[in-house]
Amino acid sequence: MSSGAQDGGNTPELFKDSRTRSLLKGLTWRVVATATTIGIVWAVTGDTRIALEIGAIEVVAKILVYYVHERAWQLLPHNLKLFGG
Repeated sequence: MSSGAQDGGNTPELFKDSRTRSLLKGLTWRVVATATTIGIVWAVTGDTRIALEIGAIEVVAKILVYYVHERAWQLLPHNLKLFGG
């Protein structure tokens, strides 16, 4: 286990996802989410080609957005109290 040097050693390693784990979580989620998008587009349009084209665009864009979102959350302390909690 590393010392958590990226955050000054304040975040216990137990609660810290690695960049690789964040990327893998994003990829596996994208498979599920993109299949859902393709299914919805096909159900609405009845056109497999359009459904696959939209799915291809969506998968690339959302992998990048998810990864950035996941890493941004790692900047917040895990014990942060939100909404008075």
